[in-house]
Amino acid sequence: MGNPSGSRSSSRRSSDDNTSSTGAAAPSSLPMTQIQQPPRPHPNRLISPSPTPSSSNNNSNDYSSIPSSPAMSTSSSHGNNNNNNNNSSSPAVPNTLHLTAISHPSHLTSLPPELKSTNPHRPLLHIAPSGHTYTYYLNPMMQSVILILLVEMLERFSFYGINYTTTAYLTGEYNEEWNADMTSIQASSYVSISTAVAYTTPFLGAMLADNLLGEYTTIIMGCCLCYIPGLVLIALTTLPNTILGLMEFNVKAIQWGLLVLWPIGTGTVKACVNVFGAKQFHPILQSSLIERYYVNFYMCINIGALTGGVVVPIVAQWDVTWAYCIPVIVLVVGVSLFLLGGRRYVKPVPRYDVGYWMRDVVFGGEGGGGGRSSSSSRSQRDKMKEQQQLLQQSSHNGPADKVGIGTVLLLSSLVIPFNIAYAQMATSFIVQGSVMKSWGMIDAPMMNNADAISVLAFGYIIGNIIYPELNRRQIKIPTTYK
Repeated sequence: MGNPSGSRSSSRRSSDDNTSSTGAAAPSSLPMTQIQQPPRPHPNRLISPSPTPSSSNNNSNDYSSIPSSPAMSTSSSHGNNNNNNNNSSSPAVPNTLHLTAISHPSHLTSLPPELKSTNPHRPLLHIAPSGHTYTYYLNPMMQSVILILLVEMLERFSFYGINYTTTAYLTGEYNEEWNADMTSIQASSYVSISTAVAYTTPFLGAMLADNLLGEYTTIIMGCCLCYIPGLVLIALTTLPNTILGLMEFNVKAIQWGLLVLWPIGTGTVKACVNVFGAKQFHPILQSSLIERYYVNFYMCINIGALTGGVVVPIVAQWDVTWAYCIPVIVLVVGVSLFLLGGRRYVKPVPRYDVGYWMRDVVFGGEGGGGGRSSSSSRSQRDKMKEQQQLLQQSSHNGPADKVGIGTVLLLSSLVIPFNIAYAQMATSFIVQGSVMKSWGMIDAPMMNNADAISVLAFGYIIGNIIYPELNRRQIKIPTTYK
């Protein structure tokens, strides 16, 4: 962003210096578009007050940061008002606007034009390093993210409804006359293989999303080509196939549904849906809101897991066919809701955009989305550099340090013991619980819901009590410490 002209800046500085030398109050309105590097605050503080102009410091106006709007006032502003009661000649100093929590129309008046788009519905602008331009809602949670949370909740309903009951279904716990006639060891092996595939294929889904298809298309393809067909196959194995004349349990169908299609579908979706939701927020101007999104995301995961882990086992005790039809219906509804928000989503272009190559390289056109001519690409890159410099100047913490792959692998290895134990919930725990006496409708699969209940309880405490209290005290704890 270009600074104001030299004559303007010099006249403003000279007028401010004259004012401070005469002892008069400094002007209360700070320049709205001039952003310079503010003093570095304490690393655990979210918001730091603007420096107060002083007659003993002629360079005080060199740090003119963005003034906050009335909606961003915090407890520190009340402290300034109390001080003003003791010294009426000292004007109240507004807090600086936190550039990572832009979520209200009043915040737009404090943003420079380089960060704003011409779209009134998506007023926040971001130019990616690739040169693509994206616009964002001020309140993405209610505009688009809520649909992503709904599809994740319904997908988890379907996953855990099947996952918690498969061992009991294959061993004949629900229907002694029609089942796979497997031992507990065989059934546990099937479920373990299915879980292993489900937690390995996210690598495939991530590569497809990042390089070729994007998260939106990958989620739809994963659900429609693998996830839903896998659930349908599993549900069909609960009935004799009278059409084909097969009166024996169809082991091939359960293998394709349980070991291939269903886990590949859920793994593909798992890799993309949480990232896609986070990308609905401006990567810089709304980065502080993403943490809150992930709290809501995992709450929705466990709401879906809890309801699926209660409804499907209860219905399976009555009729396993109807029980396994419920996840199919629920996931179809979830995908339909997800498709309804297609125009609302921010859809980042993948690294190798297939649509761009077809439009611009093969056919020589300049389609929307990923298509860019060479001159527009240069213009976008210049704007991107300008925007990056502006945001880096206004950032209190400076550019983030890059993390090496070794650090990522080390941190990821910490979850291995947890996953080894967690995988036993759908296998060994069910086998042990099946020989226990049921208490009413509460059987072994339903006891696994203690996991979701505990996450919901502690998630509520963290998201609604602990985090707000930390924000009220203006304390930010790094995510790795949490």
